Amino acid sequence: MADDYGLQPGDELVDTAHVPNGARLRLIRNCDDFAILLDDNELMSTDIYSSEVALATMTCKRLGEREAPQLLIGGYGLGFTMRAALDVLGHDASVTVAEIVPEIIDWARGPMKSLTAGGLDDARVQLVQDDVAMLIDCAVGAYDAILLDVDNGPEGLTRRVNDWLYSKSGLEAAMTALRPHGILAVWSATPDAEFVTLLSQAGFEVAVVAVKANDKAIGKDAFEHVIIFAQRGGVVVQQV
Repeated sequence: MADDYGLQPGDELVDTAHVPNGARLRLIRNCDDFAILLDDNELMSTDIYSSEVALATMTCKRLGEREAPQLLIGGYGLGFTMRAALDVLGHDASVTVAEIVPEIIDWARGPMKSLTAGGLDDARVQLVQDDVAMLIDCAVGAYDAILLDVDNGPEGLTRRVNDWLYSKSGLEAAMTALRPHGILAVWSATPDAEFVTLLSQAGFEVAVVAVKANDKAIGKDAFEHVIIFAQRGGVVVQQV
C-alpha cells in the first residue's frame, strides 16, 4: 500500500490528514510512541520533544512576572509546547492555540488522549481551528508572546503560504500583535542567519539559543534544535 511507504518495522498507520493547501500528514504509532509524518519525513514525535517544551518554558522565563499574560501558540502538534506553558503559567494566564488541521485535534482527543492529559480542556486554553497567521494579522497589542512551531523553521514547509509568517510583512504584523516587550519565539530545526537578520531589520532584539532535541540522547545520537527569540521594544502600538 502507498500509505505504508516510509514506515519502519513496528509502525502502525493510525490516520492521515492534509494541511489545507499543503502537504499530507500521517499519524504513526509504534508501541506507546506516536509520530506525525510530513509526507515521508518525521515532523514530530513523542520520543523527541525537549526543544518543544523549551519553546514554552524559556519564553515564559524571558517574559518574567506579568499580570494575566496572553500567549498565542501556532501549531498544536503533539501538545508538548502547550502543556509546558500551562505548567509554568499562573491561573490568570490565557493560552490561545491555533491549529489549522482539525484531524490533529481529533488525534489529540482520540488515540493520543492519554498524552493530551486534559490540557485542551484547561480553562486557560482557547482553541482556534484556524490559521495562526490570521490571528496575528488581525491583532493589535494582544499578546505577550507568540510561539511558532508550524514548520521545521522559518520557512513554509507544511504549506507555502506559511512563508508570510517569516516575511517582512509577517514580522511587522507580529510586532503589531505583541504587547510592549512582547516576544516572538520561533522553533527551528537548524539556525537561520538570514531570518535573524530580517528580525533585526524589523526592529526586534534577537537571541538564538541552541537546545537539546532529546535529553535522553548521548554521543552521536545527541543533536540540537534552536529557538529564535525576538523581543519588541516598549513603544505602544497605536491602532488607527
